[in-house]
Amino acid sequence: MAFYIARRVAAIALILLVISILIFAITQVLPGNVARMIAGQFATPDVIAAIQAKLGLNDPLVVQYWRWASRIVSGDLGQSLIMERPIGPMLRTALANSATLAAVSLVVIAIGGIGLGIIAAIRHNTALDHGISVVTFLGISVPEFFWGIVLILVFAGYLQWLPSGGAGDSATGAMSLKHLVLPAATLTFALIAHVSRMTRSSMLETLSSQYVLYARAKGLPERVVLIRHALRNALLPTITVLAIDLGLLIGGIVVVETVFSYPGLGRLLLFAIERHDLPLIQATILVVAAIYCCANLAADLLYAYFNPMIRYGRARR
Repeated sequence: MAFYIARRVAAIALILLVISILIFAITQVLPGNVARMIAGQFATPDVIAAIQAKLGLNDPLVVQYWRWASRIVSGDLGQSLIMERPIGPMLRTALANSATLAAVSLVVIAIGGIGLGIIAAIRHNTALDHGISVVTFLGISVPEFFWGIVLILVFAGYLQWLPSGGAGDSATGAMSLKHLVLPAATLTFALIAHVSRMTRSSMLETLSSQYVLYARAKGLPERVVLIRHALRNALLPTITVLAIDLGLLIGGIVVVETVFSYPGLGRLLLFAIERHDLPLIQATILVVAAIYCCANLAADLLYAYFNPMIRYGRARR
């Protein structure tokens, strides 16, 4: 198991290296001149040239990448060119807000999706199964921003039960929870269908397998058959879907945070792109990529835990 983990960590380190090169290369070809944006629209060419020299923008790209990557490895994310503030504290605050929103949404997606999938599989081809399918497909077929607008109009505008945006006051946990409900519900609508459909199909396949039929023939209680024999094996494809959904969740957070004015990584990234703040763009995208890689690593480790036969070191034997 230790060798398996070491291989997966080494692979992720290599992936992040490649991603960092791609991020740096892509940000260099973005339209706009960061020196001109800092200096202002009416700045003279001499002022713009002086800013470019100060920021090292005239150096070769290889030198610029090495300087940026060296700082990243040492834990220095640099300084925002527009706000002239260290990027690290800004990213930590935005990451904490986004992580809270993503964690709440992922828990609801996992519990709700797996629960609905199990119910649909047990009640296969019944009205309840068809009803769950209709609801889940409705959720996945409508974009996040539409659900966000609908929820704001109903629960914040008409009923006035919940706030329409923001993150609340961190000193009062109740207010923060209220601000999380609508964004988390918006993210949940779009992704819970993936988990429920995969769980349903995996459970149906597992319930018809020989070992489940044998467990029932032994007279085991249905609850034991479902949880101990069927669900444990049916969860393997669901784990993969959850890891993929985390990537989709990160992408959806950008839209949802904009709709609800939620101060997370998504809004920070849009702010950086609009103002061509290259260090902030690079650091934010790299953090998002690292989160996605860690999510896939967690999925691989869960796979290895539930089914030791898939560990690479033993699978070849």
